[in-house]
Amino acid sequence: MIEKIFQSSRYLVLIAIAAASVSAIVLYFGSLSVLIHLLMDLLQEVPTTTESGKMLAVKLLKILDLLLIAITLQTISVSLYRLFITPLRVENSTFLNVLNIKSFHDLKITIIQVSIVILVILFLEQAVELGARSEILYFGSAVALVILASVYATRHMR
Repeated sequence: MIEKIFQSSRYLVLIAIAAASVSAIVLYFGSLSVLIHLLMDLLQEVPTTTESGKMLAVKLLKILDLLLIAITLQTISVSLYRLFITPLRVENSTFLNVLNIKSFHDLKITIIQVSIVILVILFLEQAVELGARSEILYFGSAVALVILASVYATRHMR
């Protein structure tokens, strides 16, 4: 009886799956909207200086950042569905095999790895916007510390 209740409770994961899926879709459309507006602005005023070129690069990096977060949310939703809901074995899932996700633990490691890439992009955005200032050194040190802690944690999670 209790085991049957626990077996059925796995469907509560559908809430997280739906939230991650809707969030990914919203971010995909938001990124597309930002990109369209950026292209329209670019057609009206083409960058002519290195400074305006750098600002264009920062805007494109921010779009890439949004897309990476959307991809992460999509990966989370599909992985949670494959790991908890579907009766298929994980080995038979082409999506999870491509990402090398065989368990919830592997999903956590994948999320940490994508988060590291997002942090690097965030640092690049700030470095281009602020230039060579001492604040960038402090920010870069903080980002590096978080990345080192993440790499250390993933190495010792296995």
